[in-house]
Amino acid sequence: MPQITVDYSAVLSDGFDRPAFAKALHEEVVRTAAAKPEACKTQFRASEDTVVGPDVTGHAILHVTLGLLAGRTDDTKVTLTENVLELVREYVKPSAGVALHASAEVRDLDPSYRKFEI
Repeated sequence: MPQITVDYSAVLSDGFDRPAFAKALHEEVVRTAAAKPEACKTQFRASEDTVVGPDVTGHAILHVTLGLLAGRTDDTKVTLTENVLELVREYVKPSAGVALHASAEVRDLDPSYRKFEI
């Protein structure tokens, strides 16, 4: 915990400093949600196809999902998502003519969540 997934349009790849974003994101999760730094794990998933309304070009989507163990207040979750979106503004620079649609959400991990490390 936390389990973080960043889904993004591949068109953002050149203007998205993923390692720096992940480092800043982990620091934010530690500061805001009291996570342990070594527990933060982020996976990036690029998607080749993005469609917004009737448009098949000119748009990019980025969505950050943060899965945390239950127990954070709604206020903490809102603060975390707002701060994550500020990081997106800082670390993602879409190319000219591309509209970025960014979002973030915090979810409680299901009580069945288990993990292991080898």
